[in-house]
Amino acid sequence: MRNFLVLALGAVLAAMPCSRAAAQTYTTNDPVIRRIWALGMDSSETEQLAQVLLDSIGPRLTGTPSQKAGNDWLVGTYTKWGITARNEKYGTWRGWRRGYSHIDLVSPRVRSLEGMMLGYSPGTGKKDLTTSTIILPRFADSTEFVKWLPNARGKFVLVSAPQPTCRPSENWDTNATAESKARMDSLRNAVRQEWGGRDVRGTGYSLALGTGDLGLRLEEAGVAGILTSRPKDAWGTIEVFETYNKKAPAVALSCEDYGLVFRLTENGQSPKITMNLDAELLGDVPVFNTVAEIRGSEKPDEYVLLSAHFDSWDGSSGATDNGTGTLTMLEAMRILKQVYPHPKRTIMVGHWSSEEQGLVGSRAFSEDHPEVVNGLQALFNQDNGTGRIVRMNASGLPDGSVHITQWLDKVPLEFRSQVEFGGAGFPGGGGSDHASFACYGAPAFGLGALPWDYSSYTWHTNRDTYDKIVFDDLKKNATLTAMLAYLASEDPTMVKRDRIDLAAVASSPSMTQQEAETGANGAGRRFRPATEWPACQKAPRSTNPRLK
Repeated sequence: MRNFLVLALGAVLAAMPCSRAAAQTYTTNDPVIRRIWALGMDSSETEQLAQVLLDSIGPRLTGTPSQKAGNDWLVGTYTKWGITARNEKYGTWRGWRRGYSHIDLVSPRVRSLEGMMLGYSPGTGKKDLTTSTIILPRFADSTEFVKWLPNARGKFVLVSAPQPTCRPSENWDTNATAESKARMDSLRNAVRQEWGGRDVRGTGYSLALGTGDLGLRLEEAGVAGILTSRPKDAWGTIEVFETYNKKAPAVALSCEDYGLVFRLTENGQSPKITMNLDAELLGDVPVFNTVAEIRGSEKPDEYVLLSAHFDSWDGSSGATDNGTGTLTMLEAMRILKQVYPHPKRTIMVGHWSSEEQGLVGSRAFSEDHPEVVNGLQALFNQDNGTGRIVRMNASGLPDGSVHITQWLDKVPLEFRSQVEFGGAGFPGGGGSDHASFACYGAPAFGLGALPWDYSSYTWHTNRDTYDKIVFDDLKKNATLTAMLAYLASEDPTMVKRDRIDLAAVASSPSMTQQEAETGANGAGRRFRPATEWPACQKAPRSTNPRLK
């Protein structure tokens, strides 16, 4: 297959009127920028790196052997390139090994069901577990729930909403009559109202992002297992999150297969399911961030930090969340080592663990390395899918806006024209790892990408696979990131850390963001020094059953 693809690509390139390197429009004569373009666009290694990471190593759930194998692969890859790298332990997490998931409807007919264990689920000891199903009813109160629990003993309990349709909304918008769509919208809203909320069906317990404390209570009551479904508004997707159960397996089914089992149960047709699940709970295991660096030649105690989380949920390969971010930073470092081996400032990359559990790895690193936080010139983080980078802002740092504008003005127009720069912006939220540094007032910037149906198809699903990567965009992202790291390293001045004072802005409802940044309303700039910002949240250094 690979030879066929190489031949096909060669034929396409031969038919092109000019080389890819001739397509750029340089805004500077800087030879390093030109060399970064040539290496990144004409000699990219993103496809080879992606194949190993996503096909061979696979998903990288925190605490699993595959994540540690991935950490070791990163260190080996950087070492091969002559870049100093290490796995840095920051704590422990609950260890788990995923094996196979065989889930079959065996009565009233036979059908293999599309589904898999939730992360950290116990297995069945590689033995068949066959039993009947029961639907979690709605209860008037938790006392009624406790009285019902003996009915669920020894059964698989369906705890999620049955969807009235598994067709995406787009399908209904395109094809349905107005009456039919209105009826379906009404049914969907009714299901959300009936099954929504943290108090699931009046039990007094929550499912969180998997089975939550409700799963623990059902396990205590002796259920055989738990059946869940968190379908997205897309064809064939299964969201796979986590369980804290230790005995009763927890399984996520696809939208229609869950609906099938639910309807059979609801209509008294006595469905039975056989599960054979291979999984192993490994106890507490050490967890690591992988860190690599190219030491600065003039200002080694000032840093440019490339950032992406390495962990993933393990419904599939973790390709777009966040294999693509990982590959962007990995390839950017490869390019920089060849083109810019003696940077002015130290260029460092962090591949963080346990982002999916609350930015734990990056938060731990920022706590353990105040010298990096204090010496940070710029952090560039990427974590939202495979699309090309199109958005940046300066995370509430007006001086950051000045520097980023200068850097972007020096990249080729093909990159500059695709990036919408939003100025200083307001300080960002905690959605990804740059927040672990921005909370200290450090200049930490997110690189926002086009979605390519990220939210609806690949985010945390069984569809997050190698084939979803857009390699033309991925190598552009790596090349642009390498340029930004180089320009930030060479910048003669440091980014100042005064930030927009949100409290002051909130007290002046008529003040615009531009006025807050520039003092255009005559009141002076509304800044607060980094030392006055609230303390960052501390990272948990070991596993706790923290229900989300």
